Amino acid sequence: MQKSSNTSHIEFITLMASLMSLVALSIDALLPALSPIGTSIHVTDNQDLQLLITMIFLGLGVGQLISGPISDSVGRKPLIYVGFIVFVLASILCVYSESLEWMIVGRIFQGVGLSAPRTLSIAMVRDTFSGNYMAKIMSFVVVIFILVPVVAPSIGKLLLDQYGWQAIFYSQLFFGAFVILWLAKRQPETLKEEYKTPLRLQLFTNGLREFFKQRQAWVFTLVSGLITGAFMVYLSASQQIFENQYQLKEEFPFIFAGLAISVGLATFLNGTLVMKYGMYRLVRFFAILFIAVSGAYIALFYQTPNPSIYVLVTFFVLQFFAIGFLFGNLRSLAMQPIGHIAGVGAAYNGFISTIMAVPIATFIGGFVKETSLPLFIGFFCCGILALGLILYGKTNDTNKN
Repeated sequence: MQKSSNTSHIEFITLMASLMSLVALSIDALLPALSPIGTSIHVTDNQDLQLLITMIFLGLGVGQLISGPISDSVGRKPLIYVGFIVFVLASILCVYSESLEWMIVGRIFQGVGLSAPRTLSIAMVRDTFSGNYMAKIMSFVVVIFILVPVVAPSIGKLLLDQYGWQAIFYSQLFFGAFVILWLAKRQPETLKEEYKTPLRLQLFTNGLREFFKQRQAWVFTLVSGLITGAFMVYLSASQQIFENQYQLKEEFPFIFAGLAISVGLATFLNGTLVMKYGMYRLVRFFAILFIAVSGAYIALFYQTPNPSIYVLVTFFVLQFFAIGFLFGNLRSLAMQPIGHIAGVGAAYNGFISTIMAVPIATFIGGFVKETSLPLFIGFFCCGILALGLILYGKTNDTNKN
């Protein structure tokens, strides 16, 4: 498909990545501030504070069911604008919250608001490209998107030290406003008039039936949920692991950044390798690698204290390198057969994978207390289930990729 807009591919990729990055910024920049936030709202239990990370994903999952299908009727850009307004109001609620319960409500609605730019940026890519070239574009989108987790904890730490944790929320609003203005000024609507569908209940029900008729779509959505859940455990527990188990509070943002770079490197390489080997082969290979790395860690450190930080980081680097190849390809494989319902398809893809990921992360995260071993056990179990689904999901369509 040819891109029918005045923006270059580079600007399009950067803009889509910036829309997706609003989510990463809202999660990763807050990690260094969990303890100070806990002090402000009188919460000391680290398990409770992890909810401030996982609950935003709940909002993301639910919000996609609204923004995705409606965007197939009215277009992508109007829903992104509405989502940003919800995000602004939710962020203000978080800033003025005085209890964990209200902070969680704010985080859930932040997720609801951010679900529009996150989901619809993917739909806009699918509106514009298809096949392995879509996967290549998605890889470059994710490479830029990964830069945010690299710098976000450091930005969050700087803002926390200089101005307090509330400044982290305000910085997200300023960045979001810039991206929304950029979208309004430079990016035309990607959903063509002839593909718009009337806004009615059948839009949701017919889209759901069409989604589950395509085995490739729902199978790789389930795989995405398992891998996202495993990664979400790391996001919610990383602050506890590095700051509490290893006493590396000051070093935490830099360790987090280094691990994010390994994901970015893999995603960058995927942009080239996917054109040679195809999405399915890469997903299968790196799912096996994901299992092997976690299995090796379990075998070496079962019922032992944490290894040195250098050993732990080495295993994390290998694990996240595999994840870097999985993320973009899994989403592209799921979206490939449902381009004719890209908005509602992206919504169901995002909703199912996210709703799967939240309980996975919450359950496994509850065991991450004294050591990081439960994290790798969770990785291993999710990887085994994911590989089984990947082998089941092999179809003629995936063979062509």
